Amino acid sequence: MALPDDYTPVDLAEQHRRELLTVDTWAFPDSIDLDKADSWPLPVVWDRARGIRAGDGELVAMHASYPYRDFPVPGGRTHVAGLTWVGVHPGHRRRGLLSAMIDEHFTRSLSRGEPVSALYAAEMAIYGRFGYGHAARSLRLTVPRGAELRGVPGTEQVRVRFESADPERHGEIVARVHDDVDRPGWAPRAAAEQRAAFLHDPPEWRQGAEPLRIAVAERDGQPVGYALLRRKMDWASGGPRGVVRVREVVAHDPAAARALWGVLVDLDLMSTVEVGNLAVDDPLVHLLVDPRAAEPQLRDDLWIRLLDLPVALAARRYQAPVDLVLEVSDRRLPANAGRWRLVGGPEGAEVTAAAGEPDLVLDVRELGAAYLGGVSVAALAAAGLVTERTPGAVHRAAVAFGWPVAPVSSWVW
Repeated sequence: MALPDDYTPVDLAEQHRRELLTVDTWAFPDSIDLDKADSWPLPVVWDRARGIRAGDGELVAMHASYPYRDFPVPGGRTHVAGLTWVGVHPGHRRRGLLSAMIDEHFTRSLSRGEPVSALYAAEMAIYGRFGYGHAARSLRLTVPRGAELRGVPGTEQVRVRFESADPERHGEIVARVHDDVDRPGWAPRAAAEQRAAFLHDPPEWRQGAEPLRIAVAERDGQPVGYALLRRKMDWASGGPRGVVRVREVVAHDPAAARALWGVLVDLDLMSTVEVGNLAVDDPLVHLLVDPRAAEPQLRDDLWIRLLDLPVALAARRYQAPVDLVLEVSDRRLPANAGRWRLVGGPEGAEVTAAAGEPDLVLDVRELGAAYLGGVSVAALAAAGLVTERTPGAVHRAAVAFGWPVAPVSSWVW
């Protein structure tokens, strides 16, 4: 979509950071002082940042992306453009600026050889109309202190030590342990800007809690997991009512996960442990003897948009052999529209243009939803979003597109 005549797209660079922050606080209201925020490390990858200026020169919209070169998808990894920092000044809404930025993001991503775009949406209702499918959900738990956990062999061999989180001391450990995870959607924080910003901990972000802490799980002196957290002290007539706010827990094996959670749910003076952005199959869900007491809440998580359909579908593996003709509609990227034959399985896949009758008819949005294996094609068909033309095709697609590990995003900016 073209911009109105009085708007101009521009590159953004480090010298524009104050303008970018200004637009961001207009799009996402915040009480943080801009003078302070301007001194913080930003995760913006500047050579991928773009803006729109109004006729008077004011920056009124922006978007950027992260270069995920090894983004995990079922059974493989591929290049993904992580759409981020999308915002429009409220005085310039309803003029097509967002649509123009999304189209530009698609074009630039394709030119860089990125067949998939991913994002964590601030509002659910926005991105479906651009062909993004809701591909992952996350779980939020409020775990009572002292919650009983099931035992795991080998836990006693894992030592957990607490320290104040420090980017210089812990940045490499966090990056190494985090990026070794092979879960669909678990975006590696490869950009230097992301890594620099991730452990930054200004008081303005703490909401009355302590500085960021890290619990490092070690076996034989080697890190096998970590937890990032902060505690907030509170009191009631019956005694202490502190809250542990867990930012992220990563563990390489079951014993490390059990050791970390065992410590986190038993900290002195605390009454609850709040943790969000967990995968729906996170080990904690199964370790809890009484998961209902943790008040589980489902939230929307990752959104996926296929930009180069045949390349994207061929980049992942399939849980079972599959040979289907898909008739796909795509209003924004016509090159994806048409009939495609998908032949694949656990060892790989090939996608070619097809002339035969389709087995399934669906929009690119539904392919995005199913892409990471966390949304069933059968569920989409039951909702009337996928049409079966060949008997049994929905079942075959649901089995093939599914994956044993639930997807979740590890980056929400």
